[in-house]
Amino acid sequence: MSGVYLYKDAAGSVIYVGKAVNIRKRVESYFRANTGSLKTDLLVKHIALIETIQTASEAEALILEASLIKQYQPKYNIELKDGKTYPYIQITKEEFPLISVIRFNARDKKDFKADLYGPYVNPTLIREALQIIRKIFPFRTCDPFASKLCLYYDLGLCQGPCENRISKEDYQRNIRSVRFIFDGKKDDLYRNLRLEMELLSRQKDFEGAARLRDQIRAIGALYSGTGDINYFKEAEQLQRAIGLDRAPVRIECFDISNIMGKQPVGSMVSFLNGKPDKNNYRRFRIKTVEGIDDFKMIAEIVRRRYTRLQKEHSSFPDLVVIDGGKGQLAAAMKELKKLNLALSVISLAKREEEIFVPGKRNSFKLSHDSLGLKLLMRLRDEAHRFGLKYHTLLRAQKFLDKA
Repeated sequence: MSGVYLYKDAAGSVIYVGKAVNIRKRVESYFRANTGSLKTDLLVKHIALIETIQTASEAEALILEASLIKQYQPKYNIELKDGKTYPYIQITKEEFPLISVIRFNARDKKDFKADLYGPYVNPTLIREALQIIRKIFPFRTCDPFASKLCLYYDLGLCQGPCENRISKEDYQRNIRSVRFIFDGKKDDLYRNLRLEMELLSRQKDFEGAARLRDQIRAIGALYSGTGDINYFKEAEQLQRAIGLDRAPVRIECFDISNIMGKQPVGSMVSFLNGKPDKNNYRRFRIKTVEGIDDFKMIAEIVRRRYTRLQKEHSSFPDLVVIDGGKGQLAAAMKELKKLNLALSVISLAKREEEIFVPGKRNSFKLSHDSLGLKLLMRLRDEAHRFGLKYHTLLRAQKFLDKA
């Protein structure tokens, strides 16, 4: 099983990202005695959690690895040394940019005229990865700029800027999407594509909207190794039911777990395009609330989550879901108002699956076969599972401390 593995420390921070043709074998190799590497031995001592993401190929794993390293800047992903030539991806600064793989010394990077991504160790693999991206977002590779259409146009890998078969704006839109992939900005990529797709649909350009829909699905498969066609229907149903401006790409859900007020914890799970994005899950040990008060506990974890995102200048979710009723929703909204954040927020009450929306006195329900409701229930149930797991862990630790 090819894919990417992430090592996290006790605080939940990503300290190393790697890729492998066989994740299991690769991860097991780190924990063998006498690895012979001081760096590896030191890394292993700090690993508290291992997460894996399966991909359809090693080339896709390479793309994902590069974007995650860019996103998290892990401590143990040391850059390749100067003094050697390594393959980089270059994107030239032209009206119709060229994308290609080049080799040069890392020390010369600051003087280079194109935008560079890398370095990468395996030139064959990075070329294969570019071919995968090119099937989703076509671009030119001719150098110098060709004067007539070539085979790549017939193959659908280039849209013919040499004969004005694509406008500068549309071509640059493809290039921007490629940049998002290598910058690790998958949320922005999904959001931009979905907004463009909805705009084309409103303009009745159904062919263009279908093309963007296929790109979104392909990107979903690239990141997860599977993709999820049903999510488009779920998101659109949820958008209409709640009255959102656009279909949500990232949704975060909060839950509180405690038994008789003991060892209370909060959990937050994050779904991207309808699938769990476990790299962005968060768990909270309640610090400021005494006794049983779910409202104050929800307020605390919402405050902590979005205060941190503000400090990190990170992107915010398209929708926040609170497990609970009107009181929990009001507590969350109060904290967001203090932070001057205008996020879309709802709450979902367990017993009757009632949905509460800010500003509306009465709750409402979706039909039991509603795809939008099923999405909300998956989020809520996953947040509950994740929180209960942490709650159980803390209770076990307390029991062992007393033993």
